[in-house]
Amino acid sequence: MSARDVDRLDRLVSIETPTGDVAGLAAAQDLVRSWLEPLVGDGVLETVDGVTHLRWSGGDDPSVLLIGHLDTVFPAGTLAERPFRIDGDRATGPGVFDMKAGVVILAAALERVARPERVAVLLTSDEEVGSITSRGLIEREAARVGTVLVLEPSLDGALKIARRGGSIYRVAFTGRAAHAGLEPWKGRSALAELAHQVLALPELADDERGTTVSPTVAQAGTVTNVIPEHAELRIDVRAWTLDELERVDERMQELGAHTPDVRVDVDGGINRPPMEESVSTELLACARRVSERLGHAEVEAVSAGGASDGNFTAAVGARTLDGLGPRGAGAHADHEWVSLASMHERVELLAGMLDDLDAAS
Repeated sequence: MSARDVDRLDRLVSIETPTGDVAGLAAAQDLVRSWLEPLVGDGVLETVDGVTHLRWSGGDDPSVLLIGHLDTVFPAGTLAERPFRIDGDRATGPGVFDMKAGVVILAAALERVARPERVAVLLTSDEEVGSITSRGLIEREAARVGTVLVLEPSLDGALKIARRGGSIYRVAFTGRAAHAGLEPWKGRSALAELAHQVLALPELADDERGTTVSPTVAQAGTVTNVIPEHAELRIDVRAWTLDELERVDERMQELGAHTPDVRVDVDGGINRPPMEESVSTELLACARRVSERLGHAEVEAVSAGGASDGNFTAAVGARTLDGLGPRGAGAHADHEWVSLASMHERVELLAGMLDDLDAAS
């Protein structure tokens, strides 16, 4: 990586941008605009339900849409404990891998292409919480452009050609409170019902199809001597096909109680549809041609269990290739890092792909 791009990474990582931090996200948007606007014109800020996202249209006939996000999972104050640092080929700091290095790669690649004005860009601010407000923008822009490259980090250098879809559920249990010492038999324990569901719900999974159903967060009770009247359970579901997500969703919406006189209320549903391999075939071939031309190692491809905004773009029929960010590890963890050498390789690969896709459009 050039010294300037390393400096850019330092400056972007050094702006804390936890999801929902309006000031931090605005500062990061201003910084990225200073990099991109000389290349692709004025950026547009679009605010949806109080959350602001940054985009460039790519003109009337864009050849490709680049997608990334500026928010991170790390709370404000993390930077004081873990500032941006470089140790040999590794750069560390909160959000460096997921996915601020990808944003720096995006900017550096646009400086190398013949016609950057034909590249559309969308940088969102709520990806880490499910793209709740940005989903409509993502789907709209993906459908308009038809070809999408996602700058999420790679998996050991491999591009991501498929992703599992996901569903999120909140299950509320309402029973009846009673004194746990004097008359517990008059109570109806919401906690007992929650315990039944924690054990039963994973049975909806299908190991052969790669479908998982995971209870992840639970809350119940207020004090030790009261039978809990209220409880809540969060469920994470992942699947490779929409049929599987719909199968589990149907069962979730029909969820009944094991405990008499306890009410079960289910909120939620399918959050991200799967990104199936067929949407990536042509773009993977393009990446491999460019990589061979550059003399890089052969591009590997992998299916990833986690979801990204590429799930949304694939669902509207856009050709989609994900994982064009750098090699590294530790997403969402304290040991997060990126390889600076891989960032340079990704800049070359992305720039070559953008020129080839522009020429073919």
